[in-house]
Amino acid sequence: MEIAQWVLRIGLACAFLFMGVNHFIPSSAKAMAAMIPPALKTRVSGKTLVRFTGLCEIAGGIGILVPFTRFAAGIALVLFLIAVFPANAHAAANPERFGRAAFWPRYVAQLVLILLVLLATVL
Repeated sequence: MEIAQWVLRIGLACAFLFMGVNHFIPSSAKAMAAMIPPALKTRVSGKTLVRFTGLCEIAGGIGILVPFTRFAAGIALVLFLIAVFPANAHAAANPERFGRAAFWPRYVAQLVLILLVLLATVL
């Protein structure tokens, strides 16, 4: 089981690092900022939120590899995945702006990621 958890941690770390770095690529960042519901951009710009979430993903990806920070990083990533879900729901609710971003596949993907993070870091 321990080897499987390490493999899962490495896979998740790579995924979160890739997704986090993607937040700093201008074309991707612009698309992500547009996905943020307007109500969330009243005090902070979408660009700032995208950069912040990118840093969260990078930190979480690194954090799940370090034994001392693994548990905290796992909990933080679960909270992060819950926190960014409104952007996915907003994109799915506005297909005319974001294309056919179906709600249920995104919802299931978020739940699967949460489960995998928990399996890799907490359980």
